[in-house]
Amino acid sequence: MPPSVDQPADDLRPATITVTAGRPAHAPDAPLNPPITMASTYVATGDLEYGRYGNPTWSAFEDVLGTLEGGRALAFASGMAAATTVLDLVSQGGGVVAPRHSYSGTVMVLADLEARGRLHSRLVDIADTEAVIAAMNDDEDCAVLWIESPTNPALELADIPALAAAAHELGIRVVVDNTFATPLRQQPLSLGADIVVHSATKYLAGHSDVQLGALVVDDDEVFAALKSRRDLVGAIPGPFETWLALRGMRTLHVRLDRAQANAKELARRLGEHPAIEEVRYPGFGAIVAAVVAGGAPAADLLAHDVRLWVHATSLGGVESTLERRRRWKAEAATIPEGLVRLSVGIEDVEDLWADLAQALGSPSVVE
Repeated sequence: MPPSVDQPADDLRPATITVTAGRPAHAPDAPLNPPITMASTYVATGDLEYGRYGNPTWSAFEDVLGTLEGGRALAFASGMAAATTVLDLVSQGGGVVAPRHSYSGTVMVLADLEARGRLHSRLVDIADTEAVIAAMNDDEDCAVLWIESPTNPALELADIPALAAAAHELGIRVVVDNTFATPLRQQPLSLGADIVVHSATKYLAGHSDVQLGALVVDDDEVFAALKSRRDLVGAIPGPFETWLALRGMRTLHVRLDRAQANAKELARRLGEHPAIEEVRYPGFGAIVAAVVAGGAPAADLLAHDVRLWVHATSLGGVESTLERRRRWKAEAATIPEGLVRLSVGIEDVEDLWADLAQALGSPSVVE
């Protein structure tokens, strides 16, 4: 679906694209927003034919995300449905180099595929560029370099251009999970990535009420291969969920700006708090990792004692959530026991800080 506004998308800034892309053409009595298309079957001889192959509601969402990322997007039933579709492209026995600190679902699916002899994987410190390049060189069957930047939950940053250049010299495909940064803070295709992965459940939808994933590519052949896998396997999103995600995208810019401003201020204050050993914040986005002094018991107590913050495992919504990541068995042993991942929302920062401070057992104002 082409941009529906008269001005070319290349001339529009991201905040404008989130609002204008994927809308119906401006015409008298046309709806301002694309309607939800609830259809499993279409009249024959057109482009859609059947509900597993396409939907106008998907197309509208894909137009917005693809335009923001600088490629063509495909919507999926979940972020994991999107991720596993990418891994389906790895040939039998192929290798994957991925961050040791990654979304636990990614690590678990790699372990599952390896246990079944489908592929092999090597987990590395993605922030150590030389070590990552060495890992790719050491594996003659390496097919994919999987990058998270920032990583989940350690918030490490990868040198995407350097890693992508090295990978391409070896004929290795580069995949970047851009869920934390969003296309408003980072466009991996422009940095050398081949495929961008999103859990649209998080910031793109933004209201903790949708399960959705997406892939974005700028190569027609790769796009066709991924769409063929989606069509065949049926990892498709529901029209209503996609419409909700599209509606969420309209406010992505203002939500992220507010949440990021809150995160920066909270990271500063937490860094001055005596109950916090370490604060990790990459300087952008709305995720903060704080290592609580006292390890797991103190971190669990923090999660229990907050009143405004919600103790929950997901992230990227308008509400602020937090959790101790090592409570999950799949979390890497190199993540500190006391690390609490905070997904900062759009509430008033003073209220968020007051709640954290009382849960940490000290006055709410840091001098």
